[in-house]
Amino acid sequence: MTKADIVTRIAEQTGMEKQDVQNTVEAFMTTVRESVESGENVYLRGFGSFVVKTRAAKTGRNIKAKQSIQIPAHNIPSFKPAKEFVDHVKAKVPVEG
Repeated sequence: MTKADIVTRIAEQTGMEKQDVQNTVEAFMTTVRESVESGENVYLRGFGSFVVKTRAAKTGRNIKAKQSIQIPAHNIPSFKPAKEFVDHVKAKVPVEG
């Protein structure tokens, strides 16, 4: 599903104009991104949390150059789904095997 698909579905469900929904979705995404970029976690009850995780410094390998390289500590954005969200997915999405 793409952002355009989400906008179309929300517009159909709410009866709002697609452009208004597009602006709302864009504003939501911008707000979440800016909050996480500033180190602030975003909690959406029943959906999940957008959080900043810190990765520790580690030693990696450049296989082509056959050298060890030092990868510095860094922060990454992460999404942790709420238990309710996880439970719904487990109940409704069949296991492929």
